[in-house]
Amino acid sequence: MNMRSLIPWGRDSALPTTRSGDEASPFLSLHRQMNRLFDEFFRDFETPFVRNGWSTGWPNVEVSEDDKTVKVVAELPGLDEKDIDITMRDGVLTLKGEKKHESNGSVYSERWHGQFTRSLQLGDQVDPDKVKASFNKGVLAVTLEKRPEVQSRTKRIAINRSE
Repeated sequence: MNMRSLIPWGRDSALPTTRSGDEASPFLSLHRQMNRLFDEFFRDFETPFVRNGWSTGWPNVEVSEDDKTVKVVAELPGLDEKDIDITMRDGVLTLKGEKKHESNGSVYSERWHGQFTRSLQLGDQVDPDKVKASFNKGVLAVTLEKRPEVQSRTKRIAINRSE
């Protein structure tokens, strides 16, 4: 069984088929070599991207905010609460954990396993002493209370209808 044909991001199937005169074409050869180079470079690219203080990656998170709290919800299917470590330091909430590899004799798998770290920059508006976390059916919910001085700075502004 050709395992490479199962990988959806492989470019080998997208290359033009060779005909009798194409074997010696330097452009087709260069095209194949460049595709192979980029495929091999990006295949194991695991560095998370950071944009505006927020890193993207796994686990997927949802952040919501109101006047008094910031709530972070992360989907962690297949994990238990003992597999997750949550820390808060200098305004950065960090979720760490590990999903164990469960092999059932499969030859090919797209299931993710391994260690993960996800950090969210929340700033100094949250109180590190007032953090609560709950875990239910693979969903982690972390509720962080805002500091009282931040809560008092929030002012609602009425919107008037202009005529």
